[in-house]
Amino acid sequence: MSLVTLLPFIVLIGAMFLMTRSAKKKQQQAADMRNQMQPGSGVRTIGGMYATVKEVNEDTVLLDAGPGVDLLFAKNAIGAVLSDDEYNRIVHGIEHDLKADADVVPDDASSLTESDDAAAASDEKSVDLGKKDADTDEEPSDDVAAAETKADSEPKKSDGESDAK
Repeated sequence: MSLVTLLPFIVLIGAMFLMTRSAKKKQQQAADMRNQMQPGSGVRTIGGMYATVKEVNEDTVLLDAGPGVDLLFAKNAIGAVLSDDEYNRIVHGIEHDLKADADVVPDDASSLTESDDAAAASDEKSVDLGKKDADTDEEPSDDVAAAETKADSEPKKSDGESDAK
């Protein structure tokens, strides 16, 4: 056999080796993460449930999902061990105080570009973008009136009728 014939097989075996190696590395990292769990750690299961670790055994984990709710899971069912800050942010909605030192960015960007006097003047000139009621005193324009008259003069069509003959 020549080298040209063996080359595709060698490349295929090399690719399979690299793929299995990366998969084994990911499995090892997941196992290390699960072994580092301690009571009190916040976790996310592979099903998406957030809970606190209550007890860690050899193959199982006892989770506290809420007041009076203890659940027994296999260690393999733990998808991620979360940091305390991340767990509190997700479960309790508590943000960490690092953002308190940063400048507060307003929700309305116009306050960044206008002065205070201009902002007060723009509030006084508010524009009503709402739809006008039909019983207002305004007369429709000539184009609108002509279009309405044309539409009223055409015969009404019932279901199934068309202009084609």
